[in-house]
Amino acid sequence: MKKERKLVANNKKARHDYFIDETYEAGIVLTGTEIKSVRQGRVNIKESYAKVEDGEVIVYGMHISPYEQGNRFNTDPLRPKKLLLHKKEISKLIGLISQQGLTLIPLTIYINESGLAKMELAVARGKKLYDKRDDLKKRDDERHMAQAMKR
Repeated sequence: MKKERKLVANNKKARHDYFIDETYEAGIVLTGTEIKSVRQGRVNIKESYAKVEDGEVIVYGMHISPYEQGNRFNTDPLRPKKLLLHKKEISKLIGLISQQGLTLIPLTIYINESGLAKMELAVARGKKLYDKRDDLKKRDDERHMAQAMKR
């Protein structure tokens, strides 16, 4: 049985720019107007990244557009947002990130079946230019093989 979830934002460029090692599901601490804006799908996570600071995971660069009816309750669209993870997961992340070249990047934001905003967080290693070219060539070859099979 698959969990039902509504995808709000997807970071397509992340899989192009990084090798994904592990993924984690994290809750996001949001204000009232922010969650309303997230439910409308007005979120951008393309340039965002996460850091572990003082035993807490915080995501930077995530843009949540101001809610239209929010007036004075709206907050800064780019304010850092805290992520909710278990202590064991955070300590594991600290160990992984201390390795050279690993970083935390958000892959998706979605609303789960109980109406909570969740983020899929990935431990990733950056790709070099030749790795990206190899991926594009592989995808091209698969596309040509699929077209040849149809004919």
